[in-house]
Amino acid sequence: MNQKELNELRRRFRPERSGIAHVYGCFVNGMREVVADTDVSLGMSGKEEQEMYLNLLKKTLSGTLGRNLIDIVFSTAQVADSDEHRLLQTLRQTELQDANARESLYRRIIDAIDMGESSYLILLAADTYDVPHRSRDDLEVPDASETVFRYFVCAICPVKDPTLALQYSDRDKEFRGGSTGHIAQPPAPGFLFPAFDDRAANIYNALFYSKDTAQLHQEVIDAVFRVQEAPMSPQEQQNVFTSALTETLEKDCSYDVVQAVHEHKESRDPEPLTLSVREVGDVLTGSGVPEEKVEAFQDQCRRQYGQDAALNPRNIIEAGKFQITTPEVKITVPPEYSYMVEARIIDGRRFILIPADDGVEVNGIAVTIPNPQE
Repeated sequence: MNQKELNELRRRFRPERSGIAHVYGCFVNGMREVVADTDVSLGMSGKEEQEMYLNLLKKTLSGTLGRNLIDIVFSTAQVADSDEHRLLQTLRQTELQDANARESLYRRIIDAIDMGESSYLILLAADTYDVPHRSRDDLEVPDASETVFRYFVCAICPVKDPTLALQYSDRDKEFRGGSTGHIAQPPAPGFLFPAFDDRAANIYNALFYSKDTAQLHQEVIDAVFRVQEAPMSPQEQQNVFTSALTETLEKDCSYDVVQAVHEHKESRDPEPLTLSVREVGDVLTGSGVPEEKVEAFQDQCRRQYGQDAALNPRNIIEAGKFQITTPEVKITVPPEYSYMVEARIIDGRRFILIPADDGVEVNGIAVTIPNPQE
């Protein structure tokens, strides 16, 4: 899925656009016990309640592709004949009305998920989307549907326990003590099935959501999808890349080499969102790294990521900052200005240099840097 397709689906989660008739779910306590089942008719609910449910469900399509939103890829054998894919297809084709299938999915999640001692709410909602035709100018053509996309989303929402608080009473015109009740928080993990690729259903893929990019809830992926090659979290991808650079390049992992890799990443167009191991190898070669070390780096990446690895540039190098750290000093530079930072040896000592011609401040005080030659 690309960002346009993701945005197109997200627009469905509004009361005036949604085709979701029911929201199903169950409330699970910290002992993995189902406290209550949920079957809410959105058509019979008020607008505010509809918006609350839809906003929680829409969160499973939020965040960044490749970081919060991870592609789950089924094998051909799984699609042809497997319990996990058969269950997902049953849920989709029955629009979640098969109670036994819902219970099977709940049980897989409950038995696997690690939410500590927190309670949580599992929500399920199915939608049928008449995908409108788009003109060559990328404009929707009214009443010209190309295909029907049937899908469902699952959101697993932590539940905040009740707390006592002073609450204002409109009737009494004063604050009184009361309980906040159990409150559903935005989902931690969730997923969409099937994927919406090329504006049509792709039953070979699902889209998994994780609020925390360092914690993918791998246990849920294993329990629900059972794919052979489990996806790495963005943090794991970055750790593997960092280890491959430092371990294989050794002394050739210089400041200039890492800066060149970072600048190559920053210069890439946002689409496509992939960077091949070969491309990184070309950057290393261009920075003067010996060929045998470039090959060793590529081999280690392929062993860790997979033979035909396509890396997400946002995951392998910190996207929002360019940071240099010594034991005593930390320097953070906006990535677009990383080219201004230089490493030099002056009188036998190594220095990090930053131009400081104008606009220099120390603790908010404008200062000048005297030039002894003037």
